[in-house]
Amino acid sequence: MASLSVNAAALAGRRIAIARDAAFAFIYPANVDLLKAMGATVTTFSPLADEPIPPECDALFLPGGYPELHAEQLSHRGVTAASLHSHIEAGKPVLAECGGMLYLLDTLQDVAGKTWPMLGILPGSSAMQTKLAALGMHRLATPAGEIRGHTFHYSRTQSPMNVSAQSRHATRDSLGEHVYVQGKVIATYFHAYWPSNPEAIAALFNGSLFSQSPSSS
Repeated sequence: MASLSVNAAALAGRRIAIARDAAFAFIYPANVDLLKAMGATVTTFSPLADEPIPPECDALFLPGGYPELHAEQLSHRGVTAASLHSHIEAGKPVLAECGGMLYLLDTLQDVAGKTWPMLGILPGSSAMQTKLAALGMHRLATPAGEIRGHTFHYSRTQSPMNVSAQSRHATRDSLGEHVYVQGKVIATYFHAYWPSNPEAIAALFNGSLFSQSPSSS
């Protein structure tokens, strides 16, 4: 992170918890490095091991991964579920990307067609497919500027939630992934590369990036 100009106090004193295990394994190492470079303390926990979110954490990141391969185990993890509900009820920020978003929905259907209950924090359901649903480099306009990243997933999601923003394909400029904002929860298939806009990421984990949800762009 030495070559990246960041505000070393942007997340000073913030304690950010990251889900990290076989179900939530996709994390850009540079993203974690950025949080630390901006002054945050980063801790991890395992939903598969039914570990609670550290109660002292200020914000939470649920990264992508393979929840569909562990859906049965995740559906029975009550300690993690209770702590996540408490975190959200306390109005603390959550970023849920791809697999992390699926975990927050009502149900997840695996590739064999079996439907498993998820956390039910966000309304909606997802279903795995054998064919790729989306792949490509994307960009997302936010009130704090553009964030770059990518999308890659085999599932499709249906939800009654309003779309608060939408990514665009980096070269074709076509509309991409929905961004759902419910309270302090931001959920999307879009995998953001945080060093592309440290200011926006600081706002996100401080709970103010989409405090006033913009319309789709």
